[in-house]
Amino acid sequence: MKEPLMKNERGEVYRDYFLSNILNTPVFLKEKKIGTLDDLVIIETTTIPEVKYFIIRRPFGHPSLLIPWERIRSISDQKIETDIETIKAFEAEPGEEAILLRDYVMDKKVIDLEEHEVEIVYDIKLVQRYNKLFVTAVNTGKAARLRRLGLTPLARLIYRSGEEGEDQIIPWTYIQPLPMDIGRFQGNIKLRVLKEKLAKIHPADLADILEELDHNQRLMLFSELETEKASDTLEEIEPLVQRDLVSSLHKDRVVQLINEMTTGQAADILSVIPTAEANTILESLDTENARKIRSILWKQEEKVINYTTQKFLKYYPDTTVGDVQNDYPKAAKEKDVIMYLYIIDDMETLLGVIDVKELLMADEQARLQSIMVECIISLNPESSLKEASDLFQRYDFRAHPSVAEPNRLLRVNQYRDVNNLTNHFIA
Repeated sequence: MKEPLMKNERGEVYRDYFLSNILNTPVFLKEKKIGTLDDLVIIETTTIPEVKYFIIRRPFGHPSLLIPWERIRSISDQKIETDIETIKAFEAEPGEEAILLRDYVMDKKVIDLEEHEVEIVYDIKLVQRYNKLFVTAVNTGKAARLRRLGLTPLARLIYRSGEEGEDQIIPWTYIQPLPMDIGRFQGNIKLRVLKEKLAKIHPADLADILEELDHNQRLMLFSELETEKASDTLEEIEPLVQRDLVSSLHKDRVVQLINEMTTGQAADILSVIPTAEANTILESLDTENARKIRSILWKQEEKVINYTTQKFLKYYPDTTVGDVQNDYPKAAKEKDVIMYLYIIDDMETLLGVIDVKELLMADEQARLQSIMVECIISLNPESSLKEASDLFQRYDFRAHPSVAEPNRLLRVNQYRDVNNLTNHFIA
């Protein structure tokens, strides 16, 4: 489809493109396909970069083509047309000094080193004006990410025009000049000006950013955080990244962060790193604080089977919904766990689980096996209190069964009991 012509407030005609929409688009010479668009070569001017060449990838190992912008006749997301005389004359590779827009800018992190704000370039905005093609902005929005993944129709469906999150544009005038000796540029592109102070970003959002970065970038950004913000952010990071980060920080810095946390939070952090490293850090803490953290670590490793109940509802799969509904008021009076029904066979094998709300809405003639959920999230007799707590936080259920091989129902863990214990850890 041909890109629409538009006019700005001064009546100037222009066209907008997103790089992700035209990359890999077929390129034609006199109705014959000669390759696909692989990248754009730009030069940086005093204002915004200008596209100078289209790099065309050709099939079957043929050399790439370097076609000047002036020889491009039309662009759409379905077809690009050129009017070069012969293919041979344009067989070439970009020079070492060339700036390749996709290779060097797309998917890079945008970092304001002074104010520490980090984003990822998912797309690049181009504008055709005055018979030239300019790079006007980078796009870090969620819709741009979907386009980058080749899901343009989905992006249009989810993010309609004008909705928040559709596109987050950073004008190119905010971007620092790219390095002159760009070669095989592997770094980040940097902002000239502050876009949003790092101090204003919520720790959970900072954690998401850090998890996306590679090891060195993560350390660079984390080292710039104030101690209190760093401590709060560390608590939000997923355990594998926590382990990588804590193990890479200087011991004194880790001690500072731990001292900002409650004893329960500190125990959570130290539980994901090797025991020898955790002990080294504990030895540097205040004696009383270290004692409390150690007691929590020991308690977290206690078996959760010690805090389970045998007072729960269990039924056979061929029982009718109506029979259970009639029996429920009497049966529930003697039980600790009444929000779930556990479906078992004669060998006490756990077959499924039914939420009591589903039971009340089901057809009275239906069998329990027809409404039970067979995919069950369970614990085992060796599971620790810490593992149980993590499971409750992840799935937000009110109870989890404990089963032994081969899926034999033993007891049930209640959220209330595990939560009370873990709250005691944090207190």
